[in-house]
Amino acid sequence: MNDLLDRATAQTYASWFRALADPTRVQIVEYLARHARPMSVGEIVTAIGLAQSTVSQHLKILTEVRFVLVQPVGTARHYRINDACVGCFPSAADVVMGRPAPSPNGAC
Repeated sequence: MNDLLDRATAQTYASWFRALADPTRVQIVEYLARHARPMSVGEIVTAIGLAQSTVSQHLKILTEVRFVLVQPVGTARHYRINDACVGCFPSAADVVMGRPAPSPNGAC
C-alpha cells in the first residue's frame, strides 16, 4: 500500500498553494468568493487598493490555476471565483494530518 499522495495530485496541490502564497492573492480570492459575482479589474483594484497592473498580475496567476475565471464583457474582462475549484481545494491541515485528500476532478 502506497502511503504517499500520488505525484500528479501533489503537483496540482502545490500549484494551488503557490498561487495562494501571496497575501494579495488570498485577499482577491476571498473578495471574489464573498461577493459571488463577476467583477471588473477596476472594482477589484478599488477594493484591494493596489495599482491596476499589480492586481492584473495577481489575477493572471489566479486564472492560471483556475481559482478565478475570466468572462469577456465587450472589450473588458470580468473576473469571478471558480466555485468548482474552490470546492475541490483540499484543506492543507486535512492532507497533513493524513485524512483523505479530495481528488482533483479536472474542474480546477
